[in-house]
Amino acid sequence: MVIILNIETSTKNCSISLAKDGIPYLVVSEYSENYSHAEKIHCFISSAIKANLLKLSELHAICVNKGPGSYTGLRIGLSVAKGLCYGLNKPLLSIDTLSLMVEGIHFENGIIIPMIDARFQNVYISIYDENKIRLTPIQAIILKKKSFQEFAQHKIYLLGNGAKKAKNIIKTPVSFFDKIYPSSQKMAFISYKFYKNKKFETMETFEPFYCINKEL
Repeated sequence: MVIILNIETSTKNCSISLAKDGIPYLVVSEYSENYSHAEKIHCFISSAIKANLLKLSELHAICVNKGPGSYTGLRIGLSVAKGLCYGLNKPLLSIDTLSLMVEGIHFENGIIIPMIDARFQNVYISIYDENKIRLTPIQAIILKKKSFQEFAQHKIYLLGNGAKKAKNIIKTPVSFFDKIYPSSQKMAFISYKFYKNKKFETMETFEPFYCINKEL
């Protein structure tokens, strides 16, 4: 049995989960407009460990969201994850934010675009088909009226807090799902798969993933 602690701090939603063999069995999550991740994350982890009569040493790995997202949030999550990995001598895993947002989402057809708010008219995006195959790399773009017009022959689904911003900017016909956030619960299956495939990060050099703005 593989037990993994998943840490997600890329947006205003701060969450951790404990998972056994890819199945989350405890999730602690809180959404805060004030980005109180630094105050909450250690309490979340401590409470989850105690509630399950688990020892930190029994964890097999720690997985963290590597971004893109809030600069401060990502740094906090990674600092906690690295500290635990160093102290416990456990491997570090990471998952990008946009992959998390499409995990568990099902549309019959069309283009799926998870979006993370990056301030002003900027968003982080990646584009997926209905089978959740990534069609474009993660990138930061400036939203405009004609954004995503080249996909107008398809149904277009915008996910996340970036979609809320896009409602007031783009004119391309799309469907908005702005209440979808990355979650540590969705990390469970992916982190287990990465663990089995030994997709471990190099502790000394690993950093959060940041993007450069690009017009689309």
